[in-house]
Amino acid sequence: MHSVARSVLCVFLLLFALPALAQSDAGTNPNTSTLIGTVLNTHQRRPIANVIVTASSPNLQGELTTSTDAQGSYRIPQLPPGDYTLTFEKEGFKPYRRSAIQLRLNRTTRVDVELLAAASEEPVHVIGTPPTIDVGSTTMGVNIDQEFIKRIAVARPGGKGGATRSYESLAERPTSGHPGVAINGPPSSILPSQSLSRPAPPMPPSAPRFARRDAEPPASVSPFHMYFQGYGVNPTINTEEERFSTFSVDTDSASYTLTRAYLERGGLPNEQAVRVEEFVNTFDYGYAHQGSAPFSVQVEGFPSPVRKGYHVVHVGVKAREVSRPQRKPSHLVFVIDVSGSMNLENRLGLVKRALHLLVNELDERDQVSIVVYGSTARLVMEPTSAVHAHIIRAAIDSLHTEGSTNAQAGLEMGYSLAASHLVEGGINRVILCSDGVANTGLTDANSIWERIRARAAKGITLSTVGFGMGNYNDVLMERLSQVGEGNYAYVDRIEEAHRIFVRNLTGTLQVVAKDVKLQMEFNPKAVSHYRLLGYENRMLTKEQFADDRVDAGEIGAGHAVTALYEVKLTEPSASFGTLRIRYKAPEGGDSKLIEKPLPSSVLRPAYGRATPPTRLSYVAAAFAEKLRGSYWVRPLTYDALFSLWEEVGQPLKAREDVAELGALIQKARALDHREDRFEAFAPVSTMDFDRVPTLP
Repeated sequence: MHSVARSVLCVFLLLFALPALAQSDAGTNPNTSTLIGTVLNTHQRRPIANVIVTASSPNLQGELTTSTDAQGSYRIPQLPPGDYTLTFEKEGFKPYRRSAIQLRLNRTTRVDVELLAAASEEPVHVIGTPPTIDVGSTTMGVNIDQEFIKRIAVARPGGKGGATRSYESLAERPTSGHPGVAINGPPSSILPSQSLSRPAPPMPPSAPRFARRDAEPPASVSPFHMYFQGYGVNPTINTEEERFSTFSVDTDSASYTLTRAYLERGGLPNEQAVRVEEFVNTFDYGYAHQGSAPFSVQVEGFPSPVRKGYHVVHVGVKAREVSRPQRKPSHLVFVIDVSGSMNLENRLGLVKRALHLLVNELDERDQVSIVVYGSTARLVMEPTSAVHAHIIRAAIDSLHTEGSTNAQAGLEMGYSLAASHLVEGGINRVILCSDGVANTGLTDANSIWERIRARAAKGITLSTVGFGMGNYNDVLMERLSQVGEGNYAYVDRIEEAHRIFVRNLTGTLQVVAKDVKLQMEFNPKAVSHYRLLGYENRMLTKEQFADDRVDAGEIGAGHAVTALYEVKLTEPSASFGTLRIRYKAPEGGDSKLIEKPLPSSVLRPAYGRATPPTRLSYVAAAFAEKLRGSYWVRPLTYDALFSLWEEVGQPLKAREDVAELGALIQKARALDHREDRFEAFAPVSTMDFDRVPTLP
């Protein structure tokens, strides 16, 4: 196990490597720091776009230059600690130089300035800022507890009556005496890559483009105030030390939809927003359910197009289908965020359009309730049969924004309503529709998780559906759905709402198996190394596989779970491993076990010889790996990735969602100007495909 521990440690260190090797993504390196700020016009007090901001330091190799966006904001992440000088230049304004900026390890320091027009003789002012708040630790993984909730419970712009606090407004002046902000801390595992709430101009994007001092300044990209949690990248494991790979299933798709929203708005997603398994599980691979078994399993493999000496193994598990007439009766309690920041067409407007689509799919078996929350929670509609569609539609149309964001009050009222009108033997589901962060309530997180778990144990599950780009808390929405034994989706357009609430309604609502765990046992005689692509935040120990006290994911009717492994084969063998599935019935009870040997005959001689769905799953996984800066896909260029997409073949390539994947790859190719963070000490040309190199 020592080698495994070293591999894990190496992956951790490399993901947060030296700043000169990782200048691409904002705030992903716990051993470096960040400079942020806003540039305003002194006279008009308006933000100035396209100001060239240059950072120099004896500890920095060369200079880094970026430019302010339309809101006058700039961000230079992953800088080594030390003394810095910032210069601000724009035609028509007097240049300004700020020196002796103390940048400490694992800190984000704000330097806001005001520039004078060139003809003015007034002095330049640097905006003062308030005191420091410690917002987290440097540990990997997420532990959402009471303190975590207090840290994320901040106001969002646009909410009437809400607080106006933000991370910036709670920070203090540096000890040097110069105005500025030092935000204690953490890597972005706790600290958002941008502020969650700010009445002033917003922060720039999570992945700004950098240019050297003599280069043309990059084009600005509109900022997205998003809050993500990174879980690292799975290491490659030696089977002699650990031959078991165990994880909880995940059928969510929010990460892919969020990434699509980023790319279609002209920016790369934050690396921490990318979860490989959610990219892979977004697509329908056409698995056929066989017989009366609760699951069917399909496995296929082929030589990796990227990783020399390895095969890609595609594992697909499909749950049994439930026809629409066979679906259980339901009581759906919608808990809807109507705070001020939801007052946009792609937020509350899109929620209302999505609910209208859902109403069309319900019938006499179903009841709908609506609870809304702004500063407080209130009941909009008591349980109403879907046969009275006109009443439900009128209630939906009546929704309007109000107050701040008391998510706790909304959830508690929703659960209370679901419990008092429980459908015995049916579907009892609370569905939270929100754009993210709560700024009031959620003050006692531990008791909230306990109550949600207790309700789930009694058959009231919780799904979360995210809306809106900006001030969005992906961490909280995902965690709520996990604890509530539901699913998590993100809706960026009406077509996505149709997929969730119409095309996949039965699977979205009706759980056919709970606490579903997958385990691969690799044959050490046939496989020397393996790596699971994704599922980093779903990993379990081999002991937890058989422990029925350990919660795991749920699978809805007809839903499928797909996982990809990279395996290094050694000597020929009839079987290279065994797949095990452990699950419980929706009502609970003891778990059941399914085992399936994995014969080597499922391994194809080439990528092009695998079936088109298997090829598609690899393209989706490789795209996610590329976006999140994984060490293992360094040799894969976007051109090569697009070629792999083209080789998926017809008619699958012409399917709307698959064609869109190809378009997103092209968009990412045009936007991705990140440097290879490993190249300086581990060139691609000499890459070791078995292990991450040790830092020099």
